[in-house]
Amino acid sequence: MVGLMIFVPVLFIAWLSLNDSTFGRQTEFVGLRNYAQVLGDPFFWKALWNTVIVVLIVVHLEMLLGLAVALLFASGVPLRPVMLAIVLAPYAVSEITAVVIWRYLFDMDVGIATQAMSAIGLPPLEWAINPMHGLFLIALLSIWLHLPFTFIILYAARLAIPKELYEAARVDGAEPWQNFMRITLPLLVPAILIAMLFRYIFAFRLFSEVWLLTGGGPARQTEVLAVYLYLEAFRYNAFGEAAATGWLMVVASLLLALWYLRSLYKQMFASHA
Repeated sequence: MVGLMIFVPVLFIAWLSLNDSTFGRQTEFVGLRNYAQVLGDPFFWKALWNTVIVVLIVVHLEMLLGLAVALLFASGVPLRPVMLAIVLAPYAVSEITAVVIWRYLFDMDVGIATQAMSAIGLPPLEWAINPMHGLFLIALLSIWLHLPFTFIILYAARLAIPKELYEAARVDGAEPWQNFMRITLPLLVPAILIAMLFRYIFAFRLFSEVWLLTGGGPARQTEVLAVYLYLEAFRYNAFGEAAATGWLMVVASLLLALWYLRSLYKQMFASHA
């Protein structure tokens, strides 16, 4: 039953991607024409480029922040339960609520964050009219929403490292930086790869933050692939092209996952082969 729920929609979308389908017209088989039209659409390539920019910012900056916070908690922080609740709080906030809060914070006229940036001499984020500013704010919002996920994985992995390793290193006179480079980081690599794999896949499908914050504007300049797919399906009623876009996203996600899983295999199992 579960297999039917998974594979039947997948097969239907694959079939739909090979047909010309829209409201009020009979479905017509067109082969790979939908893929050719999508790949020939400049808005698709713009959405792909925006997706790459946001994903690179989100995943890598979030990974650095998650690692730093995990190491901070592992080393001991005062009021740990309270601090842990603060770090995990974004997971309790819905995406709609988060977007409303961030739109207010970065409002170009009365936003608290905008006024704070102005007070220290920084220019405001003109996210409603400047596409790069909009993409940057989307990336920051996504990091804030999903940092708890990365933190939990890395924090759990850090706590699983035996304390005896650090005690032996202290006896040998190792410095904190040497502990990090020779003990902590190598043992955290599998967890880092798993966290990055999931975050790459999730960030690649980014939709809510973009749609609710900028709607893909101005002039479709902040569209990402998921927004492009949504517009093709539900604004332009080009269901075949939307299905083709979805399959292109699936293929890209699978290739990315394959590369990360191969790297993870080398880290965890190749040495025992």
